[in-house]
Amino acid sequence: MSSRRTVSMITLGCARNEVDSEELAARLESSGWALGDDDPDVIVVNTCGFIESAKKDSIDTILAAADSGAKVVAAGCMAERYGTELAGALPEAAAVLSFDDYTDIGARLDDVLEGRALTAHTPRDRRALLPISPVERHAAPVAVPGHGDLPTGLAPASGPRTLRKRLTGGPVASLKLASGCDRRCTFCAIPAFRGAYVSRRPEDLLAEAVWLAGQGVRELVLVSENSTSYGKDLGDLRALEKLLPQLAAVEGIDRVRVSYLQPAELRPGLLDVIAGTEGVAPYFDLSFQHASNAVLRRMRRFGDPAQFLGLLKQIRERSPEAGVRSNFIVGFPGETEEQFGELVAFLEEARLDVIGVFGYSDEDGTEAAGFDGKLDQDVVDERVAILTELAEELTAQRAEERIGTELSVLVEDDLGDGGYEGRAAHQGPEVDGSVTVQGIGLVPGQIVRAVAVDSEGVDLIARIKATT
Repeated sequence: MSSRRTVSMITLGCARNEVDSEELAARLESSGWALGDDDPDVIVVNTCGFIESAKKDSIDTILAAADSGAKVVAAGCMAERYGTELAGALPEAAAVLSFDDYTDIGARLDDVLEGRALTAHTPRDRRALLPISPVERHAAPVAVPGHGDLPTGLAPASGPRTLRKRLTGGPVASLKLASGCDRRCTFCAIPAFRGAYVSRRPEDLLAEAVWLAGQGVRELVLVSENSTSYGKDLGDLRALEKLLPQLAAVEGIDRVRVSYLQPAELRPGLLDVIAGTEGVAPYFDLSFQHASNAVLRRMRRFGDPAQFLGLLKQIRERSPEAGVRSNFIVGFPGETEEQFGELVAFLEEARLDVIGVFGYSDEDGTEAAGFDGKLDQDVVDERVAILTELAEELTAQRAEERIGTELSVLVEDDLGDGGYEGRAAHQGPEVDGSVTVQGIGLVPGQIVRAVAVDSEGVDLIARIKATT
C-alpha cells in the first residue's frame, strides 16, 4: 500500500454529527491517515437521515464527491438507517458504513483504498443496542502527535475512547452529553437508528471540557437527542443540574450552553441552574413541536398552550432576558384549522427569539406514517408559508425588544473595517441570530459587554461598553 493515505471529511446535519466527525477524524489520524481536502484518496460523507430534504442533500453530496475521482464512503445517520438499500441505490459510493464500523474506521478505509469489497450492513432497530459501540476506558492520558496529552477517560458514548480532533477551530465547540433517545414520538425515526439513550459519565465530560479549553474553546454547547434525560440511565435525574456548574468552572471556559430540552422534562431545579448559574447561558432550546394538545397527543408528546406559556413565564421570572427558541411541525396528520389556529395564537403570545417551521412529511418506519387524516400537500405548504411569515415578524419584534439591553457578546469573526460578528448569551451558534459590534483590536474568543442599539430581523447591532 502507498504510504500516502489522505482522507477528507464532509459533515452534514446537526452538531451531534459534527462531534462524530471529529471523533472519526482522530481515529483516522491515529491509524495513519492524514486529513486533507486537496486531492484526497478517500472522502467520507457523514450523512444526515432526519428528514427528506436532509436525505436528498446527503445523496447529492455523495454524488458530487464521487465526481472528484476520490473513493467515496457514506457514513452517519442515513448510511446507518438504510445500509444495503443505500449501497444498492448508490453504486458511486465505494462503501456504506454502519456506526459499528466507527471503532475500526481506519481499517475500513484501508479496505476501500485497496479495493477490497465491503458488504453494507442490514439495518437493525438499534433501540435494543448501545447507540453505536461499546465504550472502552483508558486509565491514563494518551499522547498523540499534534494533540499532546489528552485527558483520562475521554470516552464518548458513540464508541471507544477517542482522541477527538477539532476540524473547524474557533472559540465554540459542541460537547456530546449522550447518544440515542428513549422517547417514542410518532413522527421521529431517530431512536430506531441512533439507539437507546446512553449518558456519558460526568468525569469524562469534564475531562473533555478541560481538553477543549486547552484548544482555545471558550463556549461549550452541550448536545444530545434529549439533554433533559441526561443522567437517568446513570441513576441520577439531577445529573445535569450538578454537571453544569462544574463545566462552567473549568478554567478557560466562559460560557456553557445547553441545547435540545424537552419541555415536559424541564424540572424546576434544572430551570434554576440554567437561568441562574454564572457561566451558564440563560438559553432554552425547547422542543415544543406544536401547541395544540390534541396534535401533541397524536405526536405522543405532552403539553398545551397554557402549560407552555406557564413554563415561559417561569423562565422569564428567573431570567427576564433569557433566550428561547423552538421548532414546530405544521400539517401533522389530522391537524385541523382550529388546531393550527391554536399554534398561531400561542406563537403570538410566546415571544420566542427563534422559531423554526417544518412541514410534516412521512418518515419511513414511524408510527405517524401509517396515520389516517393526511393533509393535502397544498394545505401543508400553505400553513408552512403562513407560519413562516408570522415567525419572521414575531422574531424581528422580539429582537427589537432587546434594543437598549446590555449583552455579553462572544466575538467569533472579524468582518473588517472595525466590525466584528459574535453572539450574545441568548443566541445559539448557527441556528440563531448574531450581534454585530464595532471596535478596534478585538479577537475571536474575546467576550465584550455591549448595548444593543438596533436590530435587523433577528440580528442585533451593538455598541461596546467594555471588554474582558
